[in-house]
Amino acid sequence: MKIIFLGTNGFYDTKIGNTVCILIEAKNFNLILDAGNGIHKLNNYVDWKKPAFLFLSHLHLDHIFGLHILTKFKFEKPLTIFTPKGTKKLLKFLINHPFTVPLENLPYKVQIKEIGQGRCFNPIKFEARYLLHAVPTLGFRFEIEKKKIVYCTDTGDCENLRKLAKNAHFLILECALKPKQ
Repeated sequence: MKIIFLGTNGFYDTKIGNTVCILIEAKNFNLILDAGNGIHKLNNYVDWKKPAFLFLSHLHLDHIFGLHILTKFKFEKPLTIFTPKGTKKLLKFLINHPFTVPLENLPYKVQIKEIGQGRCFNPIKFEARYLLHAVPTLGFRFEIEKKKIVYCTDTGDCENLRKLAKNAHFLILECALKPKQ
């Protein structure tokens, strides 16, 4: 398993960085965390034959900028996008004309699944919990190849962050300020 940081910046690009996107190359699948414009680097790393799962923590622009280039990818199996509960309709609106190529016109199938707080064991084992942010934002805890990997972004300290992070092998964390701080 490899964890590859394709983008780690906040809202703005810099000369050496892109907005957030992280690739976890597992033996049997590719896991993509958020779709900032760092996602354009997938071509350098992804085995297109493996199933791919894209987890969106929330729909602020710096986490979804890269969705407009989905058309350049060559997934051979359907891409499954997990998005916070209540955001599927908005996501389908954004991945459509006039902004970009609609999902149904991509050269591969795409499934969108809404998720809320809880655990899931299929197709991969993960737990999602709501974090502290201005919009509903999910943090994730994945169990991949006997390792616990936690991804929490745009959050301040909160109980769900601590629960997800407990005994993790890897914690990928971006901190933010609480309102009025």
